[in-house]
Amino acid sequence: MKRVAIATLGCKTNQFESAAMIEQFEKCGYTIVPFSQSADIYVVNSCTVTARTDAETRRLIRRARRLNPEARIIATGCYAQVAQGELEQMPELDSVLGNREKQDIIGLVETGESRVSDIAGEQSSGPLRLESFAEHTRAFLQAQNGCNSFCSYCIVPYARGRSRSVALDDVLQGVRNLTANGYREVVLTGIHLGAYGLDLVPPESLTGLVRRIDSEGLVQRLRIGSVEPNELTDELLTLMAKSGVVCPHLHLPLQSGSDTVLRRMGRSYSAAFFRDLMARITMALPMAFVGADVIAGFPGESDDEFNETLQLVEDLHLCDLHVFPYSRRPGTKASELPGQVPGNIINTRAALLRACAARKKAGFLSRQVGRELRVLVQGYNANSRMCNGISGNYVSVRFPGHEGMINTEQIVMVAGVADGHVTGKIA
Repeated sequence: MKRVAIATLGCKTNQFESAAMIEQFEKCGYTIVPFSQSADIYVVNSCTVTARTDAETRRLIRRARRLNPEARIIATGCYAQVAQGELEQMPELDSVLGNREKQDIIGLVETGESRVSDIAGEQSSGPLRLESFAEHTRAFLQAQNGCNSFCSYCIVPYARGRSRSVALDDVLQGVRNLTANGYREVVLTGIHLGAYGLDLVPPESLTGLVRRIDSEGLVQRLRIGSVEPNELTDELLTLMAKSGVVCPHLHLPLQSGSDTVLRRMGRSYSAAFFRDLMARITMALPMAFVGADVIAGFPGESDDEFNETLQLVEDLHLCDLHVFPYSRRPGTKASELPGQVPGNIINTRAALLRACAARKKAGFLSRQVGRELRVLVQGYNANSRMCNGISGNYVSVRFPGHEGMINTEQIVMVAGVADGHVTGKIA
């Protein structure tokens, strides 16, 4: 039996697609091993959001060649999609496969050919069949792929193609399959999830999809991936507030709190809109976990513009931030903009945003003390006799328990906060 190792960089969509590739390999008799071990085949599922992730892909390819000089090494994913020629210059690499080719990974690996389809021509997003996931309690499910926004800093539309949705019935069946295989929570993912269904005939919507999963009781817990601020509707917020299935957890790509920077980014909302949206979220879901993406040091960002961003995130009821130091990405409009911010200033601004994020996270966790949380148990430590899991509102929780609690939902009374998680006991 041949051994296969897969390394995954980047977003939840990539993680889902790696899981689907793993399932394909296993069904064909391959053995999956960690990427740190010797394998016959190494697959690097790459990200290309920044130059840093490109470098990480190249590092993993070279590492694989050192682990087994005789192995077959394949690069796929977004970096492979947009820079096939660049990767093919690496002597350590055997073949390059685009994002579309992940669906045919077995045949292409066995023939050893390189193939990168024109992703811009993709018109539909057929479901990648997936019945299992590396994590045994929660699974990601891809409902949408691609993006039509073409924000000035982003290479993703070139790597993923136009927005296209998985048919509603296929998504629902995907949820059923995962539930039948024991998964208690499904996370809906997509590159531009808020655009779900707009390209289908007849048109559907993310709210409609979530309502079907909720009303039919297809899974115990449903979590929604990142949604653009201007696509998070009051209808969806109302549904989340009333549902006992949809987790009170949102992630919003804010990117900047300065209107002038948002315009240079090509974003279609204002800081005032985002402030109002956060007020509506807090009203509908007062104990929800709300995270946001923020870019530090976008080209031309002045001290005043950065301070507008810092002030906005300080003011808002956010629970955490994903802070991205701006990285010049060739092929994007932003890479050609004047006023590229020096690296030391970018790092200083990113550090200030991360400090703000740490305060926000600590405050959110402290507000959980004295509350009862529904916790999906993910693991058990026999030495400490402690279970660990995640609540509906995305809090990491540890409490005394036993191994039989894994993959069950427990009600935990929170008693304290420690090192980025909360502690408590069964209520």
